[in-house]
Order: sequence, then C-alpha cells, then structure tokens
Amino acid sequence: MSGGKAIKFSGQWLLAGAFAFLSLGQASAQSAQEMAQRVDRHYNQLHSLKAGFSESYEGMGVRRAESGTLLLLKPGRMRWDYSSPAGKLFLLDGQYGWFYSKGDSQVQRIPAKQLDDLRSPLRFLLGHTQLEKELNNLSLAGAPGGRFTLTGQPKGQENRVRRLTLTVSADGAIHGIEIEEVDGALTRFSFTSEETNAAVPAQAFHFTPPAGVPVVNALPPV
Repeated sequence: MSGGKAIKFSGQWLLAGAFAFLSLGQASAQSAQEMAQRVDRHYNQLHSLKAGFSESYEGMGVRRAESGTLLLLKPGRMRWDYSSPAGKLFLLDGQYGWFYSKGDSQVQRIPAKQLDDLRSPLRFLLGHTQLEKELNNLSLAGAPGGRFTLTGQPKGQENRVRRLTLTVSADGAIHGIEIEEVDGALTRFSFTSEETNAAVPAQAFHFTPPAGVPVVNALPPV
C-alpha cells in the first residue's frame, strides 16, 4: 500500500513536471513570435536607414574582417560601401545586384531575383518581409546587455545555410547577425550608429561602372 502511494505520488509530480515543461516550451515559442513581430514593426515603419557595419568570415581555412557603411532605402535598395578594404562595393538597386572592388578587371551584375549572396537575407532590414515567413523553427534566448537572440533556419536556403541568428534589442532593432553555413563557415555582421529615416539620396543606389571596366553577367546559383 505504501509503495503504491509512493508510485502514485511520484507519478503526479512527473505529470506536473511534464505540463510545466510543455508550458515553458509554448511560452518560449510565443515569445519568439512576439519578438519577431517586434522586429518586423521596427523596420516596417522605416523609409530609410544608415548604419556602420563590421563583417567577419571564418571558414575553409580563411579568416576575413571588413567594415564600412550600410545604406538602405525602400523599396528594395541596399548599398554596402566598404572602407576596409577601401573601394569594395555591393549594391542592390532593386533590379540588379552589383559587385565591384577597386582594381577589379570587371563588374559583376546579377538579377536581384537570382541573388544568392549572404547579404541578401538582410532584405528583411528593408521592411518588406515577415521574419516568421522567412525563418523556420524560430527560437528566442537572452543575450548580454539586455538583448535577445532570434534563431531560425532561412527558408529556401536549406542546402546552404544551417542557421541565422539575429541579436536584437527590446525595441526590435537588429544589432548583429550571425549566419552559419552547412559547411561550418560563419559570417557575422554587427551594426552601430543606426540612423532611422536618414536622408539617403536615391542616386546613391545607381551604379556606374568605372570607365573601361566591362560588366559581366554573373551566373545564377545552381
């Protein structure tokens, strides 16, 4: 009898623990959903944005650190001006993506719809997508400085990207992005001095190839 009661008592606690675990998981998913929506709202209300950026890459025995200024302008325009290395440019004019580094023998151009660059997932900074539709299996965790991390797997990039993690503040602003590829390579972006609705001229997103440098149509991803 006493043994039966002990088993019953333990079972009740196990059952209560299971419910608590399930409730915690549901609350976490709900929190991730709420934070994703907060990020959406932060960027959906913007017309333009200017920020400093740092970019690092580690993979395949290569380490690279770069930095510069990021400009965004709706609809669909993005400009990455690199100060280190000086003269490197990635520009999205809404129709094409342009790649050029000072001294290159050619300019690469590719239709925006075919773009498979790790900077292209950052289009959600342009405020025309929903994170919950862009990322599978969203999860939320705490981060230093009162910030949070939102992690998910980018839809449509399962063969290349294992996870994408956003470091965000409580107001929904993105301060960092980490992209882990399936081969283990890591690309990190951090953003500083964000200026929302900055005076960004539309002509900043018009690319004119340097004189004598041919434009080559880049191949779409296989």
